[in-house]
Amino acid sequence: MVVPEDVRTALAAHAQDESPNEACGLVVTKNGVAERYVPGRNAAASPYRFELDVPPETWFLEDDGYELAVFHSHLSSPPHPSRTDVENVGLWDGRPYLIYTVRTGELAGWRISSGAIEPLALSLRNPGSR
Repeated sequence: MVVPEDVRTALAAHAQDESPNEACGLVVTKNGVAERYVPGRNAAASPYRFELDVPPETWFLEDDGYELAVFHSHLSSPPHPSRTDVENVGLWDGRPYLIYTVRTGELAGWRISSGAIEPLALSLRNPGSR
């Protein structure tokens, strides 16, 4: 998945704004490229877990051919799914799952499927750039 600079900037800004709680939202992708970030609200208001709340119309983007990737932040732990993330993956099972670490600025992608965690390759350069 390609994550252009403007999308990375939006993810990082939202994570900083929500600190000390985890931020969460949806990354809207098409053909493997992140086109935009839809900030959500962490209904759990917690630094240790998130409950994603986004505008309902966001879910209908999949009907228009977009893929939705869940995003959330960790304050200082590495951008790797925690046990809580794996246990609460729910409807995100097998889908792109992005985590940003506020302390280090590191972004990583994953797929969590049936309890197994697999890395998702992220390209952090802009599409078309060399």
